[in-house]
Amino acid sequence: MNRGLLGTVATCAAVAAQSLSAQVTEIGPGEGRLDIVAWPGYIERGETMAEFDWVTKFEEATGCMVNVKTANTSDEMVALMNEGGFDLVTASGDASLRLIAGKRVQPVNLSLVPSWDTVDDRLKNAPWYVVDGVHYGVPYMWGPNVLMYSTEVFGDQPPTSWSVVFEETTLPDGQSNAGRVQAYDGPIHIADAAQYLMFHKPELGIVSPYELNPDQYAEALDLLRQQRQLVSRYWHDAFIQIDDFKNEGMAASGSWPFQVNLLQGDGAPIASVIPQEGATGWADTTMMHVDAPHPNCAYLWMEHTLSSNLMSDLSVWFGANPGVPAACTDGRGMQTAEGCTKNGFDDFDKIRFWTTPVTSCASQDECVPYYRWVSDYIGVIGGR
Repeated sequence: MNRGLLGTVATCAAVAAQSLSAQVTEIGPGEGRLDIVAWPGYIERGETMAEFDWVTKFEEATGCMVNVKTANTSDEMVALMNEGGFDLVTASGDASLRLIAGKRVQPVNLSLVPSWDTVDDRLKNAPWYVVDGVHYGVPYMWGPNVLMYSTEVFGDQPPTSWSVVFEETTLPDGQSNAGRVQAYDGPIHIADAAQYLMFHKPELGIVSPYELNPDQYAEALDLLRQQRQLVSRYWHDAFIQIDDFKNEGMAASGSWPFQVNLLQGDGAPIASVIPQEGATGWADTTMMHVDAPHPNCAYLWMEHTLSSNLMSDLSVWFGANPGVPAACTDGRGMQTAEGCTKNGFDDFDKIRFWTTPVTSCASQDECVPYYRWVSDYIGVIGGR
């Protein structure tokens, strides 16, 4: 792991000051192509379900042919952006500051994004993509990491705690959870363990699950080593997790609303909940590569993503919340105010959004930086 990608916000601020001069000042004709790194399910052209397609009309209107490379983890996204050749990425908060500090993304000229004013005020200056007042993208979607569970296992007793995936216990169907739960295959899962400890071991003094001193961090790793004895699979592919819950007898796992929605739509006995400890979550930003080969198409796409009908349909499809609040209520797409409420639109302040752990942290003198999270989580999964 390149420590140069793990700079503090102060480092990012220096990068921001240096790169303002590279900002695009006007949009020219589309270059005919657009290459995007995205989370699964984020950019649909009707191939999965015909009614979910926000690519075809964009291509027809702009001539920019969209090519999507899906990535299953933030680390994979960072690696792909480091390789180059892409225009945009839908980056979560645990990747965005690394991309900024690593000079992999460029400032966005908001005057070239006419729909910027429609963006949720809670996202307009979010610290995971705005550094020293410079915006390195436009918001896309956000939501919680939910506890997905089998209603065949839990019946009418939905789990109230993340303990069902962290500690060995007998589930409502009378069987142990060992070998019947999953965990996320990404270092940011350490934050889920830290959040669990915030609730159950307040004496540790954890203020943020992303700001852990060595002692707090060690406790989180110990909890994850305990979890390893229970885990059947560390998942990173949403569709493999869906298959596991259909066919492999899984009882519970941290998941995204995307998997819950697809499973429920297929009639599977699945539900989800945000337990008493709360939830981590993700707020994703469309960011432009510093050497984007097709910047005009990239700006046209960023504007397109802020259309409320796209945001509305994507919100329904992914079970997430739109970066444009009007998408919940204006009737231009499939989403409704009730649907956004179900997706947690009013719970923004209860979610601890993914962000990149850095050494110089706000809550204490020194925290364990992300490169340690990467190596140590690999060790946990490997049994160390």
